[in-house]
Amino acid sequence: MKEVINLYKKHKNAVDDFIVTLIKSLPQDYIKNADTILYENPYIQLMYAVNDSYVQISPTICKKKQERDRQWSQKSHYFSKVTLDEKGFYVSNPYIHYRTGKASVSVVHKLNDIFYVFDLNLIGLLEELKLIEYNNVYDRVKRGIYFLGALFLAIVAVALILYGGYIFAKLIFVSDSIDLLHGVFQSIIAITLGIAIYDLSNQIFEHEVLFRSFHTEEDRQYKILGKFLVSIIIALSIETLMVVFKVALNDHTQMLSAFWLLLGTTLMFVGLGYFYKIIKTSNCKEED
Repeated sequence: MKEVINLYKKHKNAVDDFIVTLIKSLPQDYIKNADTILYENPYIQLMYAVNDSYVQISPTICKKKQERDRQWSQKSHYFSKVTLDEKGFYVSNPYIHYRTGKASVSVVHKLNDIFYVFDLNLIGLLEELKLIEYNNVYDRVKRGIYFLGALFLAIVAVALILYGGYIFAKLIFVSDSIDLLHGVFQSIIAITLGIAIYDLSNQIFEHEVLFRSFHTEEDRQYKILGKFLVSIIIALSIETLMVVFKVALNDHTQMLSAFWLLLGTTLMFVGLGYFYKIIKTSNCKEED
């Protein structure tokens, strides 16, 4: 929601002008025509009327029902900071709506000593102005797919971590049945890969399921890829170290092969460092 609010602030003048024009174009008897207004303008969430004594004189009219429990309630505390412009309009700052939990703005229009209040869905409003692209059905389907993918990755990660723990426990309690050096490195590799995959799952779940962005950060995918590659390279380094030790202890004739493996892992580190350098350079801002 922070991104939605920041986008609104960036285009505040244009959005506010659109809101004022929209309200002025509605049928003047707002309450009488409330059903039509709400049907034709899906981003208007609710509306009601307040008299010049700041008492709500109409039900709170929503898309599917009218709530009368707030009628005749005192609204002076809401209007204490309302300052109308020369056209009789006031547009509030963005806030999270108590009913929908979505970013919203409230609009007040004074007409014939009556204050008419409209609560607008900010996401729908920005979509109407083509400032964001948002499709609720498509977004839910995509979130669901990402959720399933992240869930299965997390299960695989936990399985690898448990397997690493199993190997380590077996090494301690049944030490005669397994090579000590091989068992230690096998346990470390399994746990490291499990953590790497879990971190990837966490990144997907956090950015694509919980906090889906309306615009994609230029370097976010590279950060996720970078973190995953770091974990993979660490696991490969451990495997390389294990091979070097085993060759040094058991078969010196294979030392050249171990050297090439070590050189390849080192080149991966160099490549990762160059990758980070390129990303950092390409993401420099103009003000930097």
